[in-house]
Amino acid sequence: MTFNALNIHPEVANAIKNGIPVVALESTIISHGMPYPQNIETAKAVEQIVRDHGAIPATIAVIKGVCTVGLTNEVLDYFGQANNIVKVSLRDLPYVVSQGLYGATTVAATMRIAAMAGISVFVTGGIGGVHRGAATNMDISADLTEMAETNVAVVSAGVKSILDIGLTLEYLETMGIPVVTYGQLAFPSFYSTNSGFNSPMQLNSSKEIADLLKVKWDMGLRGSVLIANPIPAEQAIATDEMEEHIILALDAAKRAGVIGKDITPFLLKYIADHTKGESLEANIALIKHNAALGAKIAVDLATSSN
Repeated sequence: MTFNALNIHPEVANAIKNGIPVVALESTIISHGMPYPQNIETAKAVEQIVRDHGAIPATIAVIKGVCTVGLTNEVLDYFGQANNIVKVSLRDLPYVVSQGLYGATTVAATMRIAAMAGISVFVTGGIGGVHRGAATNMDISADLTEMAETNVAVVSAGVKSILDIGLTLEYLETMGIPVVTYGQLAFPSFYSTNSGFNSPMQLNSSKEIADLLKVKWDMGLRGSVLIANPIPAEQAIATDEMEEHIILALDAAKRAGVIGKDITPFLLKYIADHTKGESLEANIALIKHNAALGAKIAVDLATSSN
């Protein structure tokens, strides 16, 4: 069996060919990150925000074994409701492709497919990282190793707060991945504006970030840059409040025997249920906020590269 070429939506392919800014978006947030119908509504709203800020959105997924860059509304609707969608990280990609399955791509898989297509900016909610208890369970997300390899910038609200943020920042430093927080020194923690850790770097405009990306890649320094964009203060949840819910969620996951790639969806759903939807509203707010910044960076990067 030979690997089929990417299926790139004509609008996205035209933009890439002509140097028009494009922003990659993941599909796991649709299939495994939010409940229906908020997942579909958010996906379509995020695509529109990217357009409103001057870039072309390219949501990425695997459809019947084909890596697909740019989804139609009909496909978005399907991914938001179907129960046969595999959560695809990098290790799962060849299996899902070879078996002709439907797959929703995580940060790592989305980055790799975006790079194949020639897209340099990717927007997500929060990246995976070093899980709590990693010293014994060795649970470290493939997002981090992919970021060390692939020249695709990642705009997120920091690291998911269910993780060990301090160890994740240490791992990012070890792998030589620049971490830049937009507009403040404090590193955010997904639902909250302040994780209790400072960011190694602060930049205050999309152009400054685009300049950093261009210099990094022009120097031949391979890999991503993590651009941490704090959730808007009015939608943020206090760090202490979230920590209480996270500890309860981790205990529930342990008692239920949830491990591996199933743990993050389990924890996010548990927290959403036990915050009466407040965490879901925050999740939606932060991904929209990230989409606006990511589009601005893509526009500035395209301008500096032309």
